[in-house]
Amino acid sequence: MKSISLFVDNGVYLTRLHPFTKLLYILTAIAVPLLWGQLFVYAIFIAASMLILASGKLLKKALPLIAFSFTILLTIFIIHGLFHQGNENVLFSVGKIHFYREGLSYALHIGCNILNMLLSFVIFVLTTRTGDLVVALEKCGCPPKMTYIISSVFQIVPQMTSTMGTIMDAQRSRGMETEGKLLVRAKAFLPLISPVVMSSLINTRERAIALEVRGFEAGCKKTYLKERETCKLDLPINIGLLIILLAAIGGRVMTCLL
Repeated sequence: MKSISLFVDNGVYLTRLHPFTKLLYILTAIAVPLLWGQLFVYAIFIAASMLILASGKLLKKALPLIAFSFTILLTIFIIHGLFHQGNENVLFSVGKIHFYREGLSYALHIGCNILNMLLSFVIFVLTTRTGDLVVALEKCGCPPKMTYIISSVFQIVPQMTSTMGTIMDAQRSRGMETEGKLLVRAKAFLPLISPVVMSSLINTRERAIALEVRGFEAGCKKTYLKERETCKLDLPINIGLLIILLAAIGGRVMTCLL
């Protein structure tokens, strides 16, 4: 059965870490650069995330997600480079179009922030089983309904992608052209998207029925099929991340007071 998550089970150390350890890394990677606001801090965490992905043999898997973000980043640079409120000094020109230093600097901060958040979340998504996250949250007292919503968020993208692929294959077998020029793809969009939406609604209903059959609303205490093995790296990584986070908060507070 094909998995409906982005998790990559390649046996590396990242897959053995506790989900909360990776969530703490996300918090640290996002909070520390935001607290300091310096580009070099963003660069440090972006480089760290890239190294983590490379060490987990996941960089190739993450590249399409990173490449997609560059479309958004390019749009941000164009808009702020041209129309930012504080634009005064022209950095360079393309014909009669002027790009300003202030707007590009502002866009660079936004771009680094987006890329940093994306990379930290990619590490979590690619190395964490949805089931492990759900079990960890339930053991901490999180309501089952909330954990189901969280697991659905992680599964919706790969599930929609899989459904889209199946429907495209079915439409091609009926003689529909789904590839080629932009106009051809635009004509095929509605015949493709309608079955995807309907299929998603049907899947949602089927999931609700399956959950009720399995006792989702049962008030009794639940047991777990298997216990997750602890990883020796969790404790030192958590301590290191907490030290970095607390040091960043403390340093920022001292800077504000002085």
